[in-house]
Amino acid sequence: MSNLLFLIPIALGLGFLGLLGFLWALKNNQFDDLEGSAHRILDDDDKPLK
Repeated sequence: MSNLLFLIPIALGLGFLGLLGFLWALKNNQFDDLEGSAHRILDDDDKPLK
C-alpha cells in the first residue's frame, strides 16, 4: 500500500511530462506535414559530381 503513495505521483508526473511534450510538438508545428518527409527521402535531388 505504501508503494502506491510513491507510484501514483510518479505516474501522474510522467503523464504530465508527456502532455507537455505533446503540446510543445503541436506548438512547434511538428505535425503539419506528415507525408512530406516520407516523400522527400525518395527524391533524388543530388547533382552529379563533376
